[in-house]
Amino acid sequence: MNLYLLEPAEPGEHWAPFSGVRPIAELRVGAFLVRERWERLLNANLVGVISPATPRFADVGSAPLVTAASIVGPAVVARSAFAPIGNDVVIPPGVKALTCGGATVAWVLGPGAAWNGPKVAHDGFEVQGMALEQTADLVTACERLLEGDCVTFLDHAAGGAVPAGCVVLGDPAALAVAGATVEPMVVFDVRKGPIILEPGSIARAGTRLEGPLYVGPHSWLLGGAIRSSSIGPHCRVHGELATSVLIGYANKAHDGFVGHSVLGHWANLGAGTITSNLKNTYGQIRLELPNGRWETGRSFLGSLIGDHAKTGIGTLLSTGTVICAGANVLAGKLPRFVEPFLWNKSERLTLDGFLTIARRVMPRRGVQVTADIEASLASLHARFVQ
Repeated sequence: MNLYLLEPAEPGEHWAPFSGVRPIAELRVGAFLVRERWERLLNANLVGVISPATPRFADVGSAPLVTAASIVGPAVVARSAFAPIGNDVVIPPGVKALTCGGATVAWVLGPGAAWNGPKVAHDGFEVQGMALEQTADLVTACERLLEGDCVTFLDHAAGGAVPAGCVVLGDPAALAVAGATVEPMVVFDVRKGPIILEPGSIARAGTRLEGPLYVGPHSWLLGGAIRSSSIGPHCRVHGELATSVLIGYANKAHDGFVGHSVLGHWANLGAGTITSNLKNTYGQIRLELPNGRWETGRSFLGSLIGDHAKTGIGTLLSTGTVICAGANVLAGKLPRFVEPFLWNKSERLTLDGFLTIARRVMPRRGVQVTADIEASLASLHARFVQ
């Protein structure tokens, strides 16, 4: 059975800085991307994503985009704005929809049936998961889903082997580091949850890791206190990181506290970049978006930083700061919403400048700027810069 993911036609500002930039299917919720969660739930391979808001999107390892008109059963069309929990669910014969708490989260097409759009289903097959309404929910997923996701890795890991010269606080069976390079004098604290280091990842001496923690392939942990976070592939992390999501290919290689934050692909934080994740009033945090305020419902929230965004050294970010795709911010007083491709506080990064930087940055992680990726970047720039 083929699997397709359905994006919202207009994700809305509350999905900033990824609205119109990156499909929700390509965001990391817990240890997995949304599309990976659906593949695991249904034991199916994703054929494509229906994403009207990002019609030219392409990035390293991303799923292909498809049109709704091309979908014919047998197939499942699932909502990207839902993060399922579980593995290898078998859909009973005759079921036409999957539901969670009465809400329809996927539609099941029989052989030869054409997809004709989402409809409310009253007698669906119930699955478990978390509805996604905003980018800040990725932080909430760290709190709710990450520990369970890490446990699923332990079910398939050798487990129990403590790297030479390292210390484990808690049960060593909650540690999975096979295929990772771990130097002596790394501390693993698994008393609050498992720690997973994927093959090819590196943990340098002087790093303290606290679970639940997921570290993707070929990511480097370069020292400091790193806890309760989900770190995608090919990231660099140093300093203090707490309850944050690095979707992949992000760079935080220097000191500075980043807490309850989200970093997109190819984001880069300059040395000493610090996020505030709690208001002095301890109240709930609002986002300052172009069309008004958005209530996140969270008391702890740092910064939401988009794809290809960059901060200068010593940058201080207030609670709930949103930095949109391609922006470059320098130290000093910053607005809590930084527009896409803002450059030097008032200018906009040109297309030629954007592509030139991408061609320099992406090969540093072994990724070539293909024709499809370049077309995607050009389309992204045109969407936000007139």
